[in-house]
Amino acid sequence: MSAESSRTAAAVLDALRERGMTLAVAESLTGGALSAALVEIAGASDVLNGAVVAYATPIKSSLLGVDPLRLASHGPVDAEVARQMAAGARSALAVDGRPADVGVATTGVAGPTPQGGQPVGTVHIGVSVAERTISRPFLFDGDRSAIRAAALRAALALLFETVTGREIDAGAPGRDDRE
Repeated sequence: MSAESSRTAAAVLDALRERGMTLAVAESLTGGALSAALVEIAGASDVLNGAVVAYATPIKSSLLGVDPLRLASHGPVDAEVARQMAAGARSALAVDGRPADVGVATTGVAGPTPQGGQPVGTVHIGVSVAERTISRPFLFDGDRSAIRAAALRAALALLFETVTGREIDAGAPGRDDRE
């Protein structure tokens, strides 16, 4: 993990801790890298409920509650799927019956080939807080590793922005295709 990602992960955890909020993570494209970046920081257990790597498309539905009709019609690389994954993570990773306060999700195409008509580098990141669930689309350049690293940085930055209301420079190369 880059020093920049480590600093952003620490800032995210501090922001959550300051607000008394808990976090749940659902990952597809990043395959556990996002949760690994968070648990690398001492004290992550204060706020991180847990993480799910829902790499196989059916797991997004069965474990995270993503609408199977949405998956069938749009595929897993979709803004609404990212939103539903983030919201679903909050419930799936509840502690003592209490859903996590914040959910974050990553889904996309790292390559080497396009998936479901989506070009390599297409990424959707979802964040769910209270009654607000958003997603932000990105198109990153580079090889599989570079795309996944950029998605990690972007997810941490969007999480920080959503929790604090302030932007952080995530250094994620590529285009931010905000809806």
